[in-house]
Amino acid sequence: MKTIAKIALSAVIVLGMSATTASADVAKGQKLYQKKLKSGCGISGAAMAGKHTQGEWEELKEAGKVKAEIEKICPDLKGLKDDYINDLYDFFYEYGSDSGNVPSC
Repeated sequence: MKTIAKIALSAVIVLGMSATTASADVAKGQKLYQKKLKSGCGISGAAMAGKHTQGEWEELKEAGKVKAEIEKICPDLKGLKDDYINDLYDFFYEYGSDSGNVPSC
């Protein structure tokens, strides 16, 4: 019985995380970074995403600390909306320092 409960709980967690991820978009995150954050941060999107590895970005997301980390890296940033966080996270994760991917911004 415990095994079934663990499997069911795992399925709920995976579905919940995939629903959040499915609503976010790497390209939208890149556009948001270019339009809303780049001037306030003063660094390129590649440099920003490269501040952490994909695993580190994932840990920040799971802990709910992506916004706080962005604000820490970009202290002069104004008006970072919570609506942007999922898309920005996808962008940062996709182009993390260990990903081998390079964004065009």
